[in-house]
Amino acid sequence: MEEPEAARSSPRPRPPPRPQAPDSRDRPSQGQFPTGCSDADPADRGARTRAGVPAHRGHRDSGSGVRRGRGGFRTGPRADRPARPLAGSVQPRAAAARELLLAALEDLSQEQLKRFRHKLRDAPVDGRSIPWGRLERADAVDLADQLTQFYGPEPALDVARKTLKRADARDVAAWLKEQRLQRLGPSSTAQLSVSEYKKKYRDHVLRQHAKVKERNARSVKISKRFTKLLIAPESAAPECEAAGPAEEPEPERARRSDTHTFNRLFSRDEEGQRPLTVVLQGPAGIGKTMAAKKILYDWAAGKLYQGKVDFAFFLPCAELLERPGACSLADLILDQCPDRSAPVRQMLQKSERLLFILDGADELPAPGLAETATCTDPFEAAGGARVLGGLLSKALLPQARLLVTTRTADPGRLQGRLSSPQCAEVRGFSDKDKKKYFYKYFQDDWKAERAYRFVKENETLFALCFVPFVCWIVCTVLRQQLELGQDLSRTSKTTTSVYLLFIVSVLSPEPAADRPRLQGELRKLCRLAREGVLGRRAHFTEKDLERLQLHGSKVQTLFLSKKELPGVLQAEVSYQFIDQSFQEFFAALSYVLEEGEVPPGAPAAGGVAELLRGDPELRHHLALTTRFLFGLLSAERTRDLERHFGCVVSERLKQDVLTWVQEQGQRRPGVLPEGAEDANLLEGPERSESKSEEEEDEEEDEEEEGGAFDFSMALLYCLYETQEGAFVRQALRGHRELALERLRLSRMDLAVLSYCLRCCPAGQALRLVNCALPAPQKKKKKKSLVKRLQNSLSSGSSQGSTRKPQPSSLHPLCEALTDQQCGLTSLTLSRCRLPDSACRDLSQALRQAPALTELSLLHSGLSEEGLRLLSDGLAWPRCRVQTLRLQQPGLQEALQHLVALLRLSPSLTTLDLSGCQLSEPMVTYLCAALQHPGCRLQTLSLTSVELGEQSLEELRAVRTAKPGLVITHPALDSHSEPSKGYNTAF
Repeated sequence: MEEPEAARSSPRPRPPPRPQAPDSRDRPSQGQFPTGCSDADPADRGARTRAGVPAHRGHRDSGSGVRRGRGGFRTGPRADRPARPLAGSVQPRAAAARELLLAALEDLSQEQLKRFRHKLRDAPVDGRSIPWGRLERADAVDLADQLTQFYGPEPALDVARKTLKRADARDVAAWLKEQRLQRLGPSSTAQLSVSEYKKKYRDHVLRQHAKVKERNARSVKISKRFTKLLIAPESAAPECEAAGPAEEPEPERARRSDTHTFNRLFSRDEEGQRPLTVVLQGPAGIGKTMAAKKILYDWAAGKLYQGKVDFAFFLPCAELLERPGACSLADLILDQCPDRSAPVRQMLQKSERLLFILDGADELPAPGLAETATCTDPFEAAGGARVLGGLLSKALLPQARLLVTTRTADPGRLQGRLSSPQCAEVRGFSDKDKKKYFYKYFQDDWKAERAYRFVKENETLFALCFVPFVCWIVCTVLRQQLELGQDLSRTSKTTTSVYLLFIVSVLSPEPAADRPRLQGELRKLCRLAREGVLGRRAHFTEKDLERLQLHGSKVQTLFLSKKELPGVLQAEVSYQFIDQSFQEFFAALSYVLEEGEVPPGAPAAGGVAELLRGDPELRHHLALTTRFLFGLLSAERTRDLERHFGCVVSERLKQDVLTWVQEQGQRRPGVLPEGAEDANLLEGPERSESKSEEEEDEEEDEEEEGGAFDFSMALLYCLYETQEGAFVRQALRGHRELALERLRLSRMDLAVLSYCLRCCPAGQALRLVNCALPAPQKKKKKKSLVKRLQNSLSSGSSQGSTRKPQPSSLHPLCEALTDQQCGLTSLTLSRCRLPDSACRDLSQALRQAPALTELSLLHSGLSEEGLRLLSDGLAWPRCRVQTLRLQQPGLQEALQHLVALLRLSPSLTTLDLSGCQLSEPMVTYLCAALQHPGCRLQTLSLTSVELGEQSLEELRAVRTAKPGLVITHPALDSHSEPSKGYNTAF
């Protein structure tokens, strides 16, 4: 490039001469290019000085800044050695900035370089300076590296120019300023301020996120496609104390994800503290990522966090973990900005006004496995796991706001990394929003209404549609069936069957002659998915596809989406499945397809044993894959696989899975002995308070280290996916007790549990401890004005009529108890807070349950009405309950309903009232009932009940009158007054 005419006609003023250390004149450069000519070449030095270029510098083409070494040969970044990659920034501007910085520093004498180091240390920028240990012996190359890594490539030029002035190297500072202006444009001081850049960045986010790609690569506007989800704030665990009567849960607790709900995520809690970390958790496909992107879009549109958040950044964790090379948080921020001139340093100075959205944080490895030291510096180049871990733990930018999305498969694993998080649960679509989604998807009222009506009539399938991704699959399949005129009844009712039907529907239009080729490609795709799931990889390179001969295949275009990621030298093309749950489905399918190819006598290599009995840490990650595997092994699915993919599922595979389920039951202790359920509650507060913090921590660790599927909802979901009653019954034979503890049950959880109870074998026990029931659904129908007037006019005459009570959330489980195939013999509800509606449903179930002989209601917040309803069910002639345990302080006079049933119950032989409060009149009433001819009670336990001397005498009289009746109380055999400590626990 020729020098501009103006530059040639008016040469720059000659800088004053300065001394040059002899040892640096002929020393070869240690940087990206040689230093050029030495002072021994006066002619060359004079020519360069007259041209306005400082002496002691190699040749440069006028106006280009390209250096030329001895002999005029062009030199560049690779002349001596490769440039050191800086924080993942190899963009042209960053490389040019470093080149200018290195050229300026190499032109300094040793004395000036020493002075530069001291001035750099003594004048921190923004209160921060490079540690002296890094500067003390640094040469020009090391200084360039330290400056660019610490301040960033372009801000380092401004820092160096100001420091050069203070080090009395004004000619080099002037040259640096001029060259920076020519090659990179205005300096940061002339760039937009933070307030001005905020508007520019918001506009950029609105453009970037205005549309979202659907799984079939179709782009739609986010404002049109996004359907509101139910989001409920979630405490750390369900409440442990339930002393008073339980009330119906508030259905308004789960709010629809509108602007008001999103704004409330960072609102102050009950103690007035504002959370800095909010966790949105939910199962796969529930819409967490879409909700996070909608939050980002609404913030940019000025609807969210106004006056609180200046900049919001979306960080997909899976992509960042697979990003090659090291990067800093500042680099990640620059990647989100419309250009590389963003005032990152000024942004980070006000970290309390930043919002980072970390999508898919459950992909992070467990602490200690992949990170050595926590990242605390936003400009430090580190691995993606360290940077994200620093944000999560608040070691990095502790005042910044974090919005984290994660799956609920293993929430405890992430909780240990977070600092005082506020949790919220994404519960998917409400029934109203399901209908809205159908109409948004089809954009044809006739098709939408027909599809929605069909799904609504299929109760199980309609329940599954609370997951947005499942809803999308169902709509996609139904749209194809409607367009082809097919029968809609093909659509199935489990997650596995819906996914499989989607794959079959996508591949079915292909010609029959191409099916063998597609089946081969599908097996290879399944192998790719399995490798990724086991290796915790979500992105695949073109080499991965070429290795399996998938590049350009039909299945690649159907099930993989293409994406460009920033690379070291250029953008790298990567591929990922259209949804993470699809990758897990194909991984499960690989076990079935490959197992079908193994000869009958040959041993399986790894395979399902690796999946089920592998590393516990990996089993948490493979929960959804395992569930899909169970679904694919059902009889109906195996027929589908044979018909569509030509695969015969091995019976050995199904037997291996069955054996594994039964092994889980054998590893867990059986049902606790009588009275041991709440033994810790009877020990009084002294025992509970005497536990040291170390003991409590050890107990928590033991709970976290337990098997991923031992008697948990994960195992029940796996069994539910089979929809094969004989398999479920056989699988549960090894499980004496199903125990679910400290869960916030959803309606889908109860549906899954109810199905498993219908299939459970004889002698099964179920124990729910500290489980919160979902709020009951209240149907609100809009009535016309005429109907409302008619109702108001006829209200006086209809007061005598009774309305049919609405079923409680426990209704599905109670219905399962009455199934003639249900072999459940023992039911324990401990600290589950049962409202009156749940007691009504349970009372109806007690009248018909064919096998239930033992019922324990422990600290479940029963009211007087609830106890009366339960007593009616227990007194029913066909009720088979023989043992009843009731531990509920505060009932007192309400116990009269329970005492009255002793005269009527045909089967009750054991009654445990430990922990209840009995007044003297109630004991008198109890003694009268015990002596009634219709009373068949054989054992009465009153452990820890405080009784007066008169009550003890009455009980002794009853025991004398009925020698076959065993009455248990610590003070019953002595005449001393009982200790007051017996009821201290209550």
